[in-house]
Amino acid sequence: MCLKTITGREAIFLELDLANLDAVTRAAEEFKSKEHALHILFNSGGVMNPPLELLTHGEYLMQRFGTNVLGHAHLTLCLISELEAGAKSSPDGKARVVNTSSIATYFNTAPWIRWGTLRDEPERRAMSTRALYCQSKFGNLAFSNELARRYADYGIISNAVNPVMHFTRGRQSQDRIGALCVTLTAMVLLFVQYSPDMGALTQLMVGTSPKAADANGGWFIPWARQYYHEGETQNHEVEVKLWDWIAEQRKGH
Repeated sequence: MCLKTITGREAIFLELDLANLDAVTRAAEEFKSKEHALHILFNSGGVMNPPLELLTHGEYLMQRFGTNVLGHAHLTLCLISELEAGAKSSPDGKARVVNTSSIATYFNTAPWIRWGTLRDEPERRAMSTRALYCQSKFGNLAFSNELARRYADYGIISNAVNPVMHFTRGRQSQDRIGALCVTLTAMVLLFVQYSPDMGALTQLMVGTSPKAADANGGWFIPWARQYYHEGETQNHEVEVKLWDWIAEQRKGH
């Protein structure tokens, strides 16, 4: 059953290439031309294990971090004014940003973000595709946490979610080692993976439920439960440094 049949409203397609900051800016400008307020933003796109040689458009950033973290961050910050307007026009005085991370963040290790791996440098090629992906999922959390701190006074609340292991097309492009790791993991987790519609439940709860309205800077796990932060999901020093790094990358876009 289609969305229009259920709700009486029609979805509007907005072209968005998260691996291209100029394309993200264009998408944000197109949204602004149609809407003055944004009440809920779901940052849920991304890539898992593209080949190491794939980089973002014109930025020389590795595709995982550039797409999964920087692309979403740039979109969110391009739409800050619209989110503020959304908060002012919401009955509860809040606009929500839901950032999709992953259980993979628990496989990330200190120093949490290896800054030399974010561009096409030798340090990046020394890391496995799995480790690079886990790092990007920590990046989603780090951005979410810092956004929550900086914009709470404007009515913008930001939370991160682990949607659970589920089958999607995100794992299609992988190198051989990455493919082997994912295959072995999938064999172990075969009986605890869920369909994509189940994977969306936690995001939808955080984005729409009144029960989540008071959460800010939170970390939610399946199914729709708030969980406590620990070293793998929160590090204020790294979060501030990531915020500054994002600001530098956004210049000129």
